[in-house]
Amino acid sequence: MDDLVVAGIPVVAGLVAAFLLRMVLKWLGKHADRTKWTGDDVIVAALRTVVPWGAIVGGIAIAAAALPLRSGFQRNTNNVLTVVMIFVVTVAAARLVAGLVRTVTQSRSGVAGSATIFVNITRVLVLAIGFLVVLQTLGISIAPLLTALGVGGLAVALALQDTLANLFAGIHILASKTVQPGDYIRLSSGEEGYVEDINWRQTTVRALSNNLVVIPNGELAKSNMTNFMRPEQQLTILVQVGVAYDSDLEQVERVTCEVVTEVMTRVEGAVPEHEPLVRFHTFGDSRIGFTVILGVGEFSDQFRIKHEFIKQLHKRYRQEGIRIPAPTRTVALQQGSVTIPQQRVAEEAGEVTAARLD
Repeated sequence: MDDLVVAGIPVVAGLVAAFLLRMVLKWLGKHADRTKWTGDDVIVAALRTVVPWGAIVGGIAIAAAALPLRSGFQRNTNNVLTVVMIFVVTVAAARLVAGLVRTVTQSRSGVAGSATIFVNITRVLVLAIGFLVVLQTLGISIAPLLTALGVGGLAVALALQDTLANLFAGIHILASKTVQPGDYIRLSSGEEGYVEDINWRQTTVRALSNNLVVIPNGELAKSNMTNFMRPEQQLTILVQVGVAYDSDLEQVERVTCEVVTEVMTRVEGAVPEHEPLVRFHTFGDSRIGFTVILGVGEFSDQFRIKHEFIKQLHKRYRQEGIRIPAPTRTVALQQGSVTIPQQRVAEEAGEVTAARLD
């Protein structure tokens, strides 16, 4: 009974210490939440896993040493406690390293998404190292295991060529920084959207329709791709406009620039400091064509900005008496010619044929 009492004291002390340490770490976690750097949150979370368990295992180890146990049983108890502690430390270290890697990827890309391929790789490596340490602690030689893993790894590599190709393609994409989570991309095959995540096998892209498009990393690495977020997020868009031949082009340019300035200042997502640009370029069949260059802060903003610009431009043109002519086409008849609006040509094709017969 005296031995049990003596052994129970360190066990109870370990439990009390684990409770107190957990409360202290919880308090530290609240303070870590207030900081901008998320790495301290990851560190405190890892410590909340390791430290209390370390106190409990330490109390049990002291209690086992205080009891008059046989040498074999004492050795087995110590081995079990060591394995438990190594397991707890390994799990905590895997969470810590994976959390820090996720923090680094988020800070470099500047978006809320995460590149889980690096997170998963680091987590698996830490867990594998912990497993090998456990085997070495138990007296199991890991040299034959490593040899078998090497031979088996070659066979697995041959059987999983496509999977490994996607894995290394994903690592290459992230290492080269051509694509990061949060970028808006468009492939030569037509798929486009925001990159949600790049994992060990595939890249997930969220289209503007809010659907997810899954692209294997190997296909993404081989495709011709346009990244609308790099080298910078701001971009320019082109809007094609045309006015009648009898229009005063100086007035057209002045009115159009005023509308551009208004839209750039008022519409969300536009670039207020963008200089209005109007460039005439074509003598068309029924109009003088020109291009209006608008600045947008991000790819998806262009639709809202185009919408507002076209509405405001049409309103101002009507107020200023600037005419936007409908496309027309001259159709030759036997006794002369007639100009028919282009949208009516298809409807009156039968009448034109009848006129020719007459």
